[in-house]
Amino acid sequence: MTKRKPPKSSRRGKAPEGRPGHALRRPRRGTHEGPAPGAAVGVGVAAPWLYGTHAVLEALANPRRRVTRLLVAGETAAKEAPRLEPLLAIRPDGLRAEAATREALAQLLPEGAVHQGLALQVRPLDQPDLPALLADLPPPGGAGKPVVVVALDQVTDPQNVGAILRSAAAFGATAVVAPQRHAAPETGALAKAASGALEHLAYLQVGNLARALDQLKEAGFWVLGLAAEGATTIAEADAGPRIVLVLGAEGSGLRRLTREHCDLLARLPTGGAIGQLNVSNAAAVALYELLGRHA
Repeated sequence: MTKRKPPKSSRRGKAPEGRPGHALRRPRRGTHEGPAPGAAVGVGVAAPWLYGTHAVLEALANPRRRVTRLLVAGETAAKEAPRLEPLLAIRPDGLRAEAATREALAQLLPEGAVHQGLALQVRPLDQPDLPALLADLPPPGGAGKPVVVVALDQVTDPQNVGAILRSAAAFGATAVVAPQRHAAPETGALAKAASGALEHLAYLQVGNLARALDQLKEAGFWVLGLAAEGATTIAEADAGPRIVLVLGAEGSGLRRLTREHCDLLARLPTGGAIGQLNVSNAAAVALYELLGRHA
């Protein structure tokens, strides 16, 4: 491969005015008009509820995040009051916490959700489209730190995507891009795994990933695909000041058309008994190589 030069939630779950506890009844499966709380409702559309301490607190602190209700279990209300009260005080929507039991939260949220006594009903974040993202790109950082965009090629597991968002935010990536089809939507599970990163990093869907890579190339990005058979390692790749790091789904990896749109395929220098990493772990290592070393 030639190296390229860089150039609506269910009405059954809605409480009547002044009766917040009524909203905690679980809708009977198959009878609700919309999706069950926490269910994916299509790529780019959030589930009605975020849950877990980090996801909820970061969403409350985000002025771009539109919220509807905040449910707090009793012991959590006391424990988290020093952090919750200042965030609620500055919100322009006048949001107030509603008391709920842990059992009621467990009924409201997806089975097995680790809510830590907090649940927040939200509207999906308004994400930029790719042209708007490119128009607002920051210059490369100091000390040679590049601008990095992460592209996901059919990575659909919300735990993996959430973890990738968390690593991307931690190391200072600019955005995560995914196709509209075969991607993980903005759900409570994804937000929980992202541990608040969803509020700080653009996560946008595009109609065609290959076309999006071409647009990024036109904006001066060098497209680096992560693949086990890569000719060089990430650390050895001379990627330039603007980089797209492309990650494929576990098992199948990068699709043929995606590979053809990469300027270089690179690998991680694994050599132990386990030859490959989980995609979110691989993303963290690759982002450290591209961004963390410049910190």
